[in-house]
Amino acid sequence: MNWVARAPGLQGLEPGIAARLEGLPVMRLPKGKVLFCPGEAARGFTILLSGRVEVFLIGPTGREILLYGIEPGQSCVQSTLGLLGGEDYTGEAITVSECEAVLVPRETFTTLMDRSPIFRRFVFGAFAQRLQSVMALLERVAFQRVESRLAAELLASAENGAVHATHHEIATRIGTAREVVSRRLDALAKAGAVRLDRGVVTLIDEAALAGLAAVDGGAG
Repeated sequence: MNWVARAPGLQGLEPGIAARLEGLPVMRLPKGKVLFCPGEAARGFTILLSGRVEVFLIGPTGREILLYGIEPGQSCVQSTLGLLGGEDYTGEAITVSECEAVLVPRETFTTLMDRSPIFRRFVFGAFAQRLQSVMALLERVAFQRVESRLAAELLASAENGAVHATHHEIATRIGTAREVVSRRLDALAKAGAVRLDRGVVTLIDEAALAGLAAVDGGAG
């Protein structure tokens, strides 16, 4: 099966365009591979066929925040900005699972944007969805209390009632410092909402966490 047929959003491409894309190789990427770093120029447009990539912003002190995740059918806003506007990357992208991806070189990307309405619609559609998710992240960090963001993250990432992550990893995902997460988790544990073990947060009172996640307030 050709890879273009597997790529969400690329169905119905013009025959010549589809053939040109089909000639590009599929890359198999291991978990933990760094795809780009701050200051690098965009080499091309990545189409993810399987797996997940996460893009982080890293501050001057080394603190990280998860900007967004990329799954098949979604795009990297930083790559699109780099290709269309010439901006260097400001974040770092890392595979968090084994991935299959295709890199559309810069020159090919520019040609397809000019010649293919379907490819252009795919790029801008995915770009718009990604911008919406980034705006939602900014709203949460700016206007939702840390306790609410933490509770929502615990509920969203729990598997079989437990979250297997360090305090640093949780902090990165909700846009705050590890020390803040540790203090908030300790408070939740004392309240009986969670149990803390090394690298594991077990959810004890999901109803209480859901109530907390629904409460908005000033930035924490």
